Amino acid sequence: MKKMLKVMVLGVGMLLAACGGENTSTQENVSSPSGEANTEINLKFGMVAGTQSNEYKAAQFLADYVNEQSEGAFTIDLFPDAQLGDDRAMLDQLQDGTLDLTFSETGRFGIWVPKATILGLPYIVEDYDHLVRAIYDTDYGQNLHEELINDFNLRVVGTAYNGTRQTTANREITSVDDMNGIKLRVPEAQTLLDYASYTGASPTPMAFTEVYLALQTNAVDGQENPLSTIEATKFYEVQDYLAMTNHVVNDANYVVSESTWGTLTSEQQELLTKAIQEAVAYHTDLFETEEAELVAYFEEQGVTITHPDLDEFRDAVSEAYPKYLEEIGEGSEEYMDQIENVR
Repeated sequence: MKKMLKVMVLGVGMLLAACGGENTSTQENVSSPSGEANTEINLKFGMVAGTQSNEYKAAQFLADYVNEQSEGAFTIDLFPDAQLGDDRAMLDQLQDGTLDLTFSETGRFGIWVPKATILGLPYIVEDYDHLVRAIYDTDYGQNLHEELINDFNLRVVGTAYNGTRQTTANREITSVDDMNGIKLRVPEAQTLLDYASYTGASPTPMAFTEVYLALQTNAVDGQENPLSTIEATKFYEVQDYLAMTNHVVNDANYVVSESTWGTLTSEQQELLTKAIQEAVAYHTDLFETEEAELVAYFEEQGVTITHPDLDEFRDAVSEAYPKYLEEIGEGSEEYMDQIENVR
């Protein structure tokens, strides 16, 4: 794992040329006791996650790290709970330089760079280590990051693990055949709608706030989310079965506005890079430790946990891939091969 974490920041030092444009970072020259000029910097980090989340804890770790290492000359203010908008809105703000940092899944970049969508497809990546290799050890991933910098003002400085999506239901799931007819709540995301429909379930989109009651009243039969979400929302209270379907490995990219990056001195860039590297390790450990503990916790709560044959699920969902590859266009098959070759 440590080897993988080191890989996550490869290429971070590339393309350090500054980009122009206004941004929210503020710098002020002040005199130190020795009379030398020091530069103070303050950045804004927006996120959808709330203050009790692992994402917020990791972002706070990052803010504390830069503050301590710079002796207060480099500070980061956190704006959780979607105060600055949803994830799309905050990525837009990074692009126009009015926000400095945010989190984003790699698949979310597909809005601007279609090939990024591949990493959001069910069963494309096996686990977090494979995801990191797919991003940092392939031309596909490196070119994706360069395109985000050059064309969209978005610099990915680190990639953390953010949990793996699993499936709960009011019936036992031991094979893909057991998915048939299940009314499965999924978000309004085409990749997850396809996960449900191609495994034989009936995809049922609904607002996240409505899911608990829908499960409790059997308006839907199941749902899919990372274990941390299942625990936080207490879905285990109204679902007797948890299938470790591992269908999507979520990542959390630490994204910096390239406009902001260009205003930083080389020393500040190095500090922010190191801080994000450390935050990524902490972020990943939070999720991995929590998931290991939650499996045992759910069993203690009376939930039956199954481990179905994932090859069956993978084969079923793979039938959805061609339409995505067609949308991506030229090079899509090669991208898939590169990701598969680092499995």
